[in-house]
Amino acid sequence: MAVTGNTLVLAAPPAPARAPRAPRGLHGPLAPYRRLFALPGTRRFTAGNLLARLPMGMFGVSAVMMIAGQRGSYALAGAVTATGLAATALVAPWTARLIDRHGQARIAVPATVIAVLGSLSLIVCVRTEAPAWTLFASYAATATTPNIGGMSRARWTHLLQGSPGPHHTAMSFEQAADELCYMLGPVLAAFLCSIVLPEAGTLAAAALLLTGMLVFTSCRATQPPVTAGPRQGSPLRALAPLLPLFLATGVVFGSMEIASIAHLDALGLGAASGPVLALQAAGSCAAGLLYGTLRPRGLRTCLIAMAAAMALPWAAAATGSLLPLALALLLAGMATAPTMVTAMSRVHARTPQGRLNEGMTLAVTAILAGISLGAATAGTLIDHLGPATAYALPAAAALLALAAPKVVPVSGTRDVP
Repeated sequence: MAVTGNTLVLAAPPAPARAPRAPRGLHGPLAPYRRLFALPGTRRFTAGNLLARLPMGMFGVSAVMMIAGQRGSYALAGAVTATGLAATALVAPWTARLIDRHGQARIAVPATVIAVLGSLSLIVCVRTEAPAWTLFASYAATATTPNIGGMSRARWTHLLQGSPGPHHTAMSFEQAADELCYMLGPVLAAFLCSIVLPEAGTLAAAALLLTGMLVFTSCRATQPPVTAGPRQGSPLRALAPLLPLFLATGVVFGSMEIASIAHLDALGLGAASGPVLALQAAGSCAAGLLYGTLRPRGLRTCLIAMAAAMALPWAAAATGSLLPLALALLLAGMATAPTMVTAMSRVHARTPQGRLNEGMTLAVTAILAGISLGAATAGTLIDHLGPATAYALPAAAALLALAAPKVVPVSGTRDVP
């Protein structure tokens, strides 16, 4: 109300200012992921990443089914794939070092071509009944396959510098993508090898790997820059305290799979092995996506949860029933994703500047070594003590991961609590 001359003026109070509306689609549980993929170029390199990552779960199953089907020997098939795994453990860190030094596109594409040629050579050698040593040599050539998961994580780290929340979401997505591809890959490989041709799984995996890598590396704008000058620090030395943890976690993965297959086979439920193991991977995938929307937890908290969850399948196996075991494996799978996401964040923090892909590959190599060790040890336990007892191995490995040396900051690295 105001007086102007002899006139009384009544004025309505000003309307309260409205808060600006948030852009549509940025609320709800999936909002962190929508914001993530709103960044320019991220959708395209992620599409290529997923195409190239799916074959990682296909090559081993395809090779075993093809060699065993054509040569009639699972022992030969297992030895060939084991040789490839050992070659990967040796070659992968060097490939990753070259990628960090010269750039993703410059190294990853020729390395992928060599790996694809190795796969094609394996097909030819199996079909033409070439000597057994040619199978080992051909499959060993696939060890040059770049660590596509590590390269993708390196891109996210480059794009999200100084943004710990979105970076945590990106790492959770990458872990979920790992689980999804390792869940779908063997199923697709088994279908192609059994329904189409014994060689179809390897052919499809090689085509997907090459196509995905070409799409991924064509996204130059999101590629981490190559750091000129001398390299400071050793990733191996910086990550030494973490590698036993990744080794023990690999033992969890490898032993759990073998124990589940053997236990279900002993119950006369061998046909359920695939769906039950897929359920475990699905639990980890879902937990990884959910974890990306939550505040990250401490590594020790995640390890305690994983150690507790790994005891569940051991207890469920004693019931001799499928439903409790399936539920226990689902819960066990859900406990692994937060552990892996948090541990990989430690890798990012501790790896020297400009050598992230090499550091990531060292962690993956430790996991692969643990998977191989866990599978072999579980097989020995199954033969001597029975399949139910073998479930004690992943539980023990989880406790060993929990007891791994405390990670302390290393000079020259960007450690996190």
